Formats: sequence, C-alpha cells, structure tokens
Amino acid sequence: MESDQTNQLTSSQAHTSGVIIREMGIDDIAPVFHLGEALFTSDLYPNLYRTWDEWEVIGQYNTDPEYCLVAEVDHQVAGFVLGTVFNKATWVYGYIIWLGVSPQFQRRGVADKLVDKIVERMIEEGVRIMLVDTDPANTPAIKFFTRKGFSNPRKHVYLSMNLSKHEFYGRLIAYERDKAERVRPRRPRRM
Repeated sequence: MESDQTNQLTSSQAHTSGVIIREMGIDDIAPVFHLGEALFTSDLYPNLYRTWDEWEVIGQYNTDPEYCLVAEVDHQVAGFVLGTVFNKATWVYGYIIWLGVSPQFQRRGVADKLVDKIVERMIEEGVRIMLVDTDPANTPAIKFFTRKGFSNPRKHVYLSMNLSKHEFYGRLIAYERDKAERVRPRRPRRM
C-alpha cells in the first residue's frame, strides 16, 4: 500500500510538469522500437545502429519489465529507458542499457525524469553501483550522465571485423553452394 502511494505521488509530481513516467506496457513496444530506430541511426552511432532491433525492446520487456520505463507527454511516447540488474560476487549492479528521448521532447526534463525513476527503482532493489555506457564521441550524453552523478568515465575500444571478407567465409559459402547443388532434385531429361 505504501509503495502504491509513493507511485501515485511520483506520477502526480511528474504529471505537474507534463511528463508522466510509467512502466512500459505491451502497446508501447512498437513506439519505443520505432523511436529507438529513429534515434540510433548508423550515421550518428554505427555500433548502436547495428545492435538496436525489435528484440532489444521485446527481450528487455520480457526479462526486466520493472526497468522498462516510458515517458509520456500529451499521450505520446516522448522517451524511454531500458535497464537491468545483475549480481557479481557480493555486489548488485544496475545497468542502463538504452535511453532515448524524441527530439521534439528534448530539453524538457524527460531524460532526467527517466533516469531518476530507474535509479529510484534500482535503489529499492538493493543496487549499489549503476553503470551506463555511450560512445566516447557522444559528448551530450557524457555531460548528461556526469550531471546525473555518474563518474569515472573510461574510453572503450570497440573493434569489428566484416566476416564476409574473411577467407574462411568464402570457402564456407562455396561449400554450402556445392552441397545444395548435390542435393537439388534433378528433372529427368527429355529424350
């Protein structure tokens, strides 16, 4: 009962500024996916673009629904945060996996409210350390998370390899093509 009153208070406080933070529902999956698709584009964030897909949203919604939050403004999805909690040894970690705000709702406190709410939920779950990562070139995100209390930034080197250019890939494709040719039913020849 006490948590219901707390949730009502938090929702009403968020509502006074026009931003409502709530748990993501099943009807939010598509809008959240499409917002992420618009935000995490290959020209801005090539690594994020390759990892953002509908399964990011569906998977988090299925495994950690309490850490899938939506910001709503005027009955529109204005932003979202997807997170998780995990244990390593005796520590409990919280991790903000995805945070996105629609450009039309930026600079209105939407990201602040989303992060504040997920941090609050994680504290209630016994989380001791929160983690978040972003591209080192994403200066606005680094400034935002630093302002929210995250610290100790580290640069992360991310390497990739296009396997279609690897010699084994070509041999495997040729092998599979030959195998398919051997198995393909042949029509009898007309005489």
